[in-house]
Amino acid sequence: MTQSISPNKGWRVTFAGTGINLALGVLYTWSVIKAAIPIEWGWTAAQKSDPYAIACFVFALAMIPAGRLQDRIGPRWVATIGGISVALGCIIAGLAGSSYLGFVVGFGIFGGIGIGFGYAAATPAAVKWFPASQTGLIAGLVVAGFGLASVYIAPTAQALLGAYGVSKTMIIFGIAFLIIVVSLAQLLRNPPADYKPVDPKAHLRPTHIAAAKPPVDMDWHQMIRTSTFWMFWTMYVFGAAAGLLVIGSAASMAKASLGEAAFYAVVVLSVGNAGGRVLAGVVSDKIGRQMTLFFAFLLQSVMVLVPLYFGNNALALMVAVLFIGACYGANLTLFPSATKDNFGLRSFGLNYGVMFTAWGVGGLILPRIAGMVKDITGKEDMAFYIASFLMVCGAVLALVNQAMSKGKRKRKDKTHLPPSHPVAGI
Repeated sequence: MTQSISPNKGWRVTFAGTGINLALGVLYTWSVIKAAIPIEWGWTAAQKSDPYAIACFVFALAMIPAGRLQDRIGPRWVATIGGISVALGCIIAGLAGSSYLGFVVGFGIFGGIGIGFGYAAATPAAVKWFPASQTGLIAGLVVAGFGLASVYIAPTAQALLGAYGVSKTMIIFGIAFLIIVVSLAQLLRNPPADYKPVDPKAHLRPTHIAAAKPPVDMDWHQMIRTSTFWMFWTMYVFGAAAGLLVIGSAASMAKASLGEAAFYAVVVLSVGNAGGRVLAGVVSDKIGRQMTLFFAFLLQSVMVLVPLYFGNNALALMVAVLFIGACYGANLTLFPSATKDNFGLRSFGLNYGVMFTAWGVGGLILPRIAGMVKDITGKEDMAFYIASFLMVCGAVLALVNQAMSKGKRKRKDKTHLPPSHPVAGI
């Protein structure tokens, strides 16, 4: 009987997914790599942002076919393809020398595809092993690896860049990630089709808070016809844009106050990023996805402006970077959890792939705008004001979506009342 399957299998899948994301999080060290690109390469500020911005966009697009494949052939093969592709991308970029096009094709396109495939396989496989009441926690643990990656990759990259330069560092990363991701991918498994995880706290939990069972399992065609999807998608664009702007600029932003130790800003940001993912998962399982998003957006709208006014104060900058990382990281837990809550588990891999396109749109637009603004004005200030405004808009949308969800629940409850009930038929 599938019900007797050891829960340790679920935890094995969870931590394998976390390990894969610890490798794929090389994306978040781009600000360290960007800062090391030699002046003699002749790249503009906008060009230095392009491999990262394109990788973010391709990552998001790759989540759609990767999600479909994950639903059909399972997570092991999808993650294996991801490991090979991201390794190939890093090696291509390393062999390209000073070529801007080589970095765009290698890190941007092949790297983006590989990250998308690996990331798409990890979270759906893990959450399927656990009850709905633990969705936020498990999703948070898996994606925390991606956020935490910079804690070790940033100082490692700094040391390798100093010793070997940009090109050889990219090749070293490619070889290492090939071994790590492909090995851990072999541990990813979906549970049997009839597997039903036991929720030991089911009798204690109000089912309407965060882990309510969706009325139906929707496929992506049905999902994109709902207003709920587009509200979440728009909020995801805003949250991703603001967070990825800071992630892509963290090292250069901290130069004034930290000098050569600026890469520590990337480390602090990644600690916040990982911690925010786990904390948001736990909190949202208790108070709901929408309210957790509201508080995260509101806090980030303030924190994203701190570097503009206190950029020379190392302590203030580090605190701001920590909170920005946490608020951004919350998105990567809350949106897959919300996708599962609202649209079901049957097509979760593909559905979240479609939802994740919002992350790619946000990552493509605002970091690119920041680079263009810097080329024109010498500063990125305007991009940070835009990010703050988007966070306020996201907070408002979270409240509106919360109110709409409550209204739908009330209408649904009334339609299920017996005819003799006083409010039935109103």
